[in-house]
Amino acid sequence: MILKKIAAVEEAAPVAVIVREYCETRDKAAVVELERRCEIGQPGKPSLVTDLKGDPIARVRNFVSHTMLVAEYGQGREIVGVIRGCIKTVTNGKLISSTQLPVHVNLAYILGLRVSSTHRRLGIATKLVEELENWCKKNGAEYAYMATECSNHPSLNLFTKKCNYVKFRNPMVLVQPVHRHAKPLPSDIAIVRVPTSQAEHLYRRAFSFSEFFPKDINQLLTNKLNLGTFMALPKKFLSEWNPNSENFDFPHSFAILSVWNAKEVYRLRVKGVSRLTHAVCFGTRVVDAMIPWLKIPSVPNVFRDFGFHFMHGLHMEGDDGPRMMTTLCKFVYNMARKDGDSRVVVAEVGQADPVRRSIPHWKKFSWDEDVWCIKKLGDEGNAASREDWCKSTTASPSSVIFVDPRDL
Repeated sequence: MILKKIAAVEEAAPVAVIVREYCETRDKAAVVELERRCEIGQPGKPSLVTDLKGDPIARVRNFVSHTMLVAEYGQGREIVGVIRGCIKTVTNGKLISSTQLPVHVNLAYILGLRVSSTHRRLGIATKLVEELENWCKKNGAEYAYMATECSNHPSLNLFTKKCNYVKFRNPMVLVQPVHRHAKPLPSDIAIVRVPTSQAEHLYRRAFSFSEFFPKDINQLLTNKLNLGTFMALPKKFLSEWNPNSENFDFPHSFAILSVWNAKEVYRLRVKGVSRLTHAVCFGTRVVDAMIPWLKIPSVPNVFRDFGFHFMHGLHMEGDDGPRMMTTLCKFVYNMARKDGDSRVVVAEVGQADPVRRSIPHWKKFSWDEDVWCIKKLGDEGNAASREDWCKSTTASPSSVIFVDPRDL
């Protein structure tokens, strides 16, 4: 009888979950398989399916301070969960009153949370988040945030109800499919490539008082995945403009953006659509191939893995700025078209950002509302940054949110 009771207690005892740091040589194959089984995304929307070349840590490798944790479960110590995190220094949209310089905070970004479908509701996701938060605090992070779609209720419930995050910002994801035909550019607008040093100077001027602008913008612009920074300006001004001058003047109307080669990090696929939708999309490509002179905007084959170009640092000035921005977006579209493997062009901007209306996109492929949730981790940092950023949830000090492509 005593032995039976002991056996019953052992059967009822919870199985320990061990969270530890990822080891590439030991864990890579298991994590790649876990990621494959945990494809995410809403039906009819692009969903993350695999990291390029099976590199699980690729999404945070571009940050100096980053980590990846795995959760082991059971006697066999099977890897059943994974989470990634990185820390960067960003602006919070506020100014230091004495100097009028931007306030910077150390911000952790939590991403890539996956738990095996056969091991959910066991508290594994919560433990992964808690352990990652501990790592973030030990490494100086004052806040942590995450991003997901507004329809991803399980993720939102985990972070807001169990982990005490608050809904913070709601940027828009704008997607433009790339078809067979190039977009014509206006003859009175010139597109120039901006040297990195001048791009950094301009971005610091334009975005320092926005939210989430990274202090290491120079590292972002010189990253091998950054395909360049480009400016649209009046062609008549081109002869007077010297981008290599230390004291160059900008034209009254211009637009600027940078392009990130996101396909070198991971792939996308549209999943969960009906056979009719497949047939209609295929039909647009057939018709376009048969009568190309009509230049039908056919839907590319997004039902197989594909890459994309991501536009970041979108900024415009002047009365003709909106037309300049639209022209720049068309220029990036033509870049993606020549690439061949990039079948969409993507941008993410704040809902009140003036550039939003100038970015070409298809509503069917876009997200009207992404959700960023944030949590205060501690009071580390300087006095100017100790005012609780989380409490500015009703209105942003700036309508502009800088979306770092390294966070994708």
